[in-house]
Amino acid sequence: MKVLIVGSGGREHAIAWKVAKSPKVDKIYCAPGNAGIASVAECVDIKAMEFDKLVAFAKEKQIDLTVVGMDDPLVGGIVDAFEKEGLRVFGPRKNAAILEGSKAFSKDLMKKYDIPTAAYENFNDAEAALKYLETANMPIVLKADGLALGKGVLICNTREEAIAGVKEIMTDKKFGDAGNKMVIEEFMTGREVSVLSFVDGKTIKIMTSAQDHKRAKDGDQGLNTGGMGTFSPSPFYTKEVDEFCKKYIYQKTVDAMREEGREFKGIIFFGLMLTKNGPRVLEYNARFGDPETQVVLPRMKNDIVEVFEACIDGTLDKIDLQFEDNAAVCVCLASDGYPVSYEKGFEIKGLDSFKDKDSYFCFHAGTALKDGKIVTNGGRVLGITAVGADLKEARKNAYEATKWVDFDNKYMRNDIGKAIDEA
Repeated sequence: MKVLIVGSGGREHAIAWKVAKSPKVDKIYCAPGNAGIASVAECVDIKAMEFDKLVAFAKEKQIDLTVVGMDDPLVGGIVDAFEKEGLRVFGPRKNAAILEGSKAFSKDLMKKYDIPTAAYENFNDAEAALKYLETANMPIVLKADGLALGKGVLICNTREEAIAGVKEIMTDKKFGDAGNKMVIEEFMTGREVSVLSFVDGKTIKIMTSAQDHKRAKDGDQGLNTGGMGTFSPSPFYTKEVDEFCKKYIYQKTVDAMREEGREFKGIIFFGLMLTKNGPRVLEYNARFGDPETQVVLPRMKNDIVEVFEACIDGTLDKIDLQFEDNAAVCVCLASDGYPVSYEKGFEIKGLDSFKDKDSYFCFHAGTALKDGKIVTNGGRVLGITAVGADLKEARKNAYEATKWVDFDNKYMRNDIGKAIDEA
């Protein structure tokens, strides 16, 4: 079969790598792809939001399955556009992708269906938000309602910071239209855990747990980024946590969406906070996480194409989802200065070091081909991933592998997975 993957980051590279392992697949295309994805797929110069061109391409090449990796096209309705033309596509329709597309919607859904989350209020104008802050407890969290590349969340320790944050989101529109509406919610403390799941509208199958590192600098300092590294599984995601979430969060979310007439087929990413009062939902995403995908898929035993098709066909209950009894760690090699400003176009050396190595992976995020050479082309450049018998071995292997590649302006956090030592 022929598969088209929509996206261009490390997540899409990991998906393409996993799809390539399926005996069902003869040919993979990726739009627009990147220099690393080009090693397993034919990259096509069509942007993720060019729905008409993507549909036309899928029809021309007789694509059997399209997999959408990114949030923007899902929230924009790419699945609806493909289905309208009778094309098979993996991902939620527009009316279901709102689970990620609007934080206000997701918070209201959780409140209505009694799914544990932080206390909150939604605001449509800055004045009302500022008035609310006059009596709110600090610290507090401000969230731009819409998509903001994983950066539209501000944790404010003081009232002054919160007032400045409202101005940033709602008045100055730092995150564009994502800040037309805003959620203000209580600040929760605890361990963060990411749990990805496959959903077919009624059945949900949970993948292995992971933990992301969002801040740019060691010790969780610096600005929020798209993710500087991750590990899987999380030692803090215990059997008790799993049982609680299965009872009060996972299936309840799927059922709530169906009850609202927004049947969800695709990936639900649960961002959880393990508070002293039990797990709470921090956020939902309507697609694979990045860089969580880079540690979850190398541990997955199943043929991913079979799972995708089961989600589309509503037969996920027949899939026995399995993961290896091992661990994986991903360290992001970024361009120094990310996420604010950074230079691009530097040649990347040492990529051949990953060839023919079963336990080491180099997933490309921001790379391009220029004059026959692979160069940096983004803030997050590579996701260096390694598998080990346990988390400590995987972490040691991943950091060893970061030395194999080099480029000018190379930057990384040196404490990805350090929490493992505290488990």
